[in-house]
Amino acid sequence: MPEKKRAIHTGHRGRVKEEFLTRGIEGWPDHKVLELILFYAIPQGDVNPLAHELIDRFGSLSGVLDALPEELTKVKGMGEHSASMLKLFPAVLGRYMKGRTDPGVIVHTPAEAGYVLAPYLYGARNEMVYILCLDAKEKVLGVWRISEGNIGSSDVTIRRVAEECLALRATFCYLAHNHVSGIALPSPADMNTTNVVRSALSPLGVRLVDHLVFVDGDLVSVRESQQYGRGGFQMVYPGQR
Repeated sequence: MPEKKRAIHTGHRGRVKEEFLTRGIEGWPDHKVLELILFYAIPQGDVNPLAHELIDRFGSLSGVLDALPEELTKVKGMGEHSASMLKLFPAVLGRYMKGRTDPGVIVHTPAEAGYVLAPYLYGARNEMVYILCLDAKEKVLGVWRISEGNIGSSDVTIRRVAEECLALRATFCYLAHNHVSGIALPSPADMNTTNVVRSALSPLGVRLVDHLVFVDGDLVSVRESQQYGRGGFQMVYPGQR
């Protein structure tokens, strides 16, 4: 690359980085955010066309970050190193969000429970089932993964839920899982599992407060869906409160 052209690209990278450090990425288009990430994966050259091509192919920044590594590397200019860098971002974000939900947090509502549970389900490509356990004062005792796969496998789910609640001496709990279909509506199986788990826990002195269904940034309360035929609301993530 000619020295003059290399200097232009170097100056551009510096300006973008300075803008980020000064004002953050609020209002940036997806391709510009992706371009900034690619600066660190590809140390030299103009990565703006590559950022545009990735957005065009996968639809959005989240689409790029959720794409499989083998799909990313099909795009000209993307190697294994660059694909690994892109996959690192959602993984680090999930770890960061988990680190902000320590035991001892008080949970009074499904929205607050969703705030605690969201990091565990963020970016999951398979259906995951978790339980959030609370003490009598509604303090978080812990979040445990119950299973990976279809929540309809009720026998395993109920036994594991009961075991974890008893082990933590929980008084209240929330059941949660994600829908990989992209539809944030409780299925008949979700409704049935909720009823069965609630009935199984009641004799143990544990109340199942709600069953939460996650899809991307949306969250649906099975309890409110059963009672009122609604119950969906948008998740609030750390830094957005």
